[in-house]
Amino acid sequence: MADGRIVLLDENTANRIAAGEVVERPASAVKELVENAIDAGATVIQVALEEGGKRRIVVSDNGFGMNRTDAIMALQRHATSKIRSADDLFAIHTLGFRGEALPSIASVSRFSLLSRAQEDEVGSLLNVEGGDLLDVSDAAVSAGTTIEVADLFFNTPARLKFLKSTSAEMARVLDALGNLSIAYPHVSIRVQHGNVTSFTSPGTGEPLAAIAAVWGREAARKLIPISNESPGLSISGFVSTPDVTRPGRSHELFFVNKRPIKSRLLAHALEDAFRALTPDSRFPLATVFVEVNPDMVDVNVHPTKTEVKFTRDGEVHHAVSQAIKGALLRYGIVPTATAVPMQSNSGMDALIDQRPSEQPLLFGNESRDSAFLSRDAFTLASVQPSDADYSGEAESQAELDLPTLIVPLTAPVLGSGGIVGIPEDTLPLQPPPQPRPFAERLREFTVLGQAQNTYIIALTPDGLAVIDQHVAHERVLYERLTVKRFSMGIPVQRLAIPLTVSMSKREALLLLEHCDSFAQSGWEISPFGGESFVVRAIPAVLANKQYERILKDMIEELVNQSISRKLLVQRDHVTITNACKMAVKAGDPLTIPEMTALLEQLAETENPYLCPHGRPIVVTIGFGDIDKLFKRA
Repeated sequence: MADGRIVLLDENTANRIAAGEVVERPASAVKELVENAIDAGATVIQVALEEGGKRRIVVSDNGFGMNRTDAIMALQRHATSKIRSADDLFAIHTLGFRGEALPSIASVSRFSLLSRAQEDEVGSLLNVEGGDLLDVSDAAVSAGTTIEVADLFFNTPARLKFLKSTSAEMARVLDALGNLSIAYPHVSIRVQHGNVTSFTSPGTGEPLAAIAAVWGREAARKLIPISNESPGLSISGFVSTPDVTRPGRSHELFFVNKRPIKSRLLAHALEDAFRALTPDSRFPLATVFVEVNPDMVDVNVHPTKTEVKFTRDGEVHHAVSQAIKGALLRYGIVPTATAVPMQSNSGMDALIDQRPSEQPLLFGNESRDSAFLSRDAFTLASVQPSDADYSGEAESQAELDLPTLIVPLTAPVLGSGGIVGIPEDTLPLQPPPQPRPFAERLREFTVLGQAQNTYIIALTPDGLAVIDQHVAHERVLYERLTVKRFSMGIPVQRLAIPLTVSMSKREALLLLEHCDSFAQSGWEISPFGGESFVVRAIPAVLANKQYERILKDMIEELVNQSISRKLLVQRDHVTITNACKMAVKAGDPLTIPEMTALLEQLAETENPYLCPHGRPIVVTIGFGDIDKLFKRA
């Protein structure tokens, strides 16, 4: 083997590789710089951005500052003031500690550092390009540090091309800074995007004031405090009352020793405490702070420092769950469940009935029966319609808790050697006839009734069909919205009194970007200053429904897509979400004529098989399979 195949990378190349782990996008750079400012004792931090941080980032603080020697040293990899040895990794009290952020950012940008230590009379200015220190000079500047990052990823085009739109990158910046504002309510953080002030946290030290700056005052008013104390472990923060939920987890924030983190363990503890109080697919608002001895947690798990490991994770899970349950109990939010035995002598029914039947839960004087659906409600008759309240979409079979009869549905599956499950010598010589279009067969369905006020039960020439009423209506509305917006337009209902709604920073950014898409779906919405918007018209189909809540849920779901799922919100996403929120819900009673009309409308669609999210609309069980179950085969 030839010598010299393995070489030591130069420092600049090593820094660029490290930058790929530490600095994924402008939000990563902003987060690291603001965390450094907080670690430096800053109480006022100003962030200025251009093009969502892609073109320019400036972070200024009033912290301790650095002298020239420290400023130059800070640009070297693994140079830090936070730790001195490996033993200190289990006694970390700061946000930063690796000494990678500044050299990583400097290696992929045009970077300048202006700083003066409080005890010095003159500051220093350092200019760096692509990791190369160009010059160092004296500067007249106040105590503190200002860092400018221009043209991020200018020398790594592969990374640059993966950046999203300005609004998408800006949303991620606000998301990161919102978390830090809640973790450090005594620090005032101000964000300027171009000539617009995009975010300001008050810096008063009041946690609810910081939360209100991020989520809005209306949400902050619905929060109750949580607390739990045990040796070496303290839980605090706020959770929403169970009547305030979101369709995604974007409002579940967790902090360990004031460090914003992502944790499945803590998320499970939170949702476990709410399990009997909120419907599935709805999630509470929460800011959960875990203060733990540093030697009980490892923060050196991931380069972005957003993941941690606990040495006693079971104890942490229990403490968080108990803190939340205790808060709900103190505020009188207690479920009252009464078991109602089912009349049955069947062994199958005994297995099904091992869990007590759910009864409506009472929150003060408010009945929350919409959160639960009766398990044994199977109606083969007409049900009178009612003005059912909007109670969110049932996203899964588990949410409905319907007694499940396991039916071995069999269907031929094409494999490499023919049809799987059928011997080769019994295969027909001629290909089977092409089935009739499903839309044509839909017109032959005869509605029998409703199961769980969620599924339409229909008789077909070949057996029985179960239709999910929500996804069926969602498909119908989606195609109507898609077709009509390009022809005669969507029927709208103008509001006699315009509705004013307030949004969080992220929600306002998304709505500003997609006002036109909302308009094409029947919503007339325009900015009303700051994070406020005025709604002057709504889709006509929502005239008698809780359209304000539906609108807020739509926007929250779209924000959750763009942030939590790392997706861009395209125009089609707005249409899909609009159709989803306008459609009849799981739990809404329908009459036989209403169900029949829905199936007729479904038969007119281009794709009656799947909803716009990709979920199946109809499940059929053939008479042959039913005969086998009853031993008639």
